[in-house]
Amino acid sequence: MYDLKGRDFLCLKDFSGEEILQLVKMGLEFKRRYYSGERKLPVLEGRSIGLLFQKPSTRTRISFDVAAYQLGAHPVYLSWKELQLGRGETIADTARVLSRYLDGIVARVYSHKDLEELASYSDAPVINALSDLSHPAQIMADLMTIYEKLGRLKGVKIAFIGDGTDNVLNSLMVAASKLGITMSIASPREFHPNRELLEYSVSTAEGTGGVIDVIEDPVDAVRGADIVYTDVWVSMGQEDEAERKKSVLKNYQVNSSLIAHAPRALFMHCLPAHRGEEVTDDVIDGLRSIVWDQAENRLHAQKAILSVFIK
Repeated sequence: MYDLKGRDFLCLKDFSGEEILQLVKMGLEFKRRYYSGERKLPVLEGRSIGLLFQKPSTRTRISFDVAAYQLGAHPVYLSWKELQLGRGETIADTARVLSRYLDGIVARVYSHKDLEELASYSDAPVINALSDLSHPAQIMADLMTIYEKLGRLKGVKIAFIGDGTDNVLNSLMVAASKLGITMSIASPREFHPNRELLEYSVSTAEGTGGVIDVIEDPVDAVRGADIVYTDVWVSMGQEDEAERKKSVLKNYQVNSSLIAHAPRALFMHCLPAHRGEEVTDDVIDGLRSIVWDQAENRLHAQKAILSVFIK
């Protein structure tokens, strides 16, 4: 077991493939115990965990709240606008104070730089519940789901279709490179992935047997895929780009015609889904969709994250 107590969980670049795999297996063990009747495991009894949310949320907020409760901790929801942050108090001052009260801070923010500043001034570990750069908590649930369904991660092929600038893709790409996963990313040239993270992932994959490939043709991307993955085309904070992105990405919809080129592939989406845009009803509601298992696994993945990082 790797000791990660007290460390921040901001970006999967900061962790080895073995550490990521440890979290995946812990999440699966929490899920097994949950279904065997052990719904409360007081490994964080007496701790208090702040849930600091600048952006709206359904799955992330609820899964972290319930996960903290099931681990015996007290979750404290903190709306960014309702704190003094909304009236101009600095992130640094807020971090100094919150870490005197709390054993950990789960933060969902617009800017990754704000998250890094929060972590640099907090004595308590900070856990990334989404930023514009990355969404590692989501990826832990995704990896759990793939392992659960396929029995392995190394050698799996994931085809990601759509917006290559997506924060979920950034984290998935990094994780894949560390675990020997092949990723084929299909996106228009103007929406190709973050250059720094792409170069890092391509380089890292060379040492693990993985492959990170970026192309423009979605049909080529899904051929031979075990998993076909997509996300919304317009993320929160990008509303002013909505019409342009929808126009450019219209040929990157995951529909029955596209998924027919990947006859063994399972379908994943981190939700919320904009049905009729990035995915059609027949795919997300179809027999090969594992979206709802993926969403459920957020709860068990968050338990793994909290139990490992909170002192």
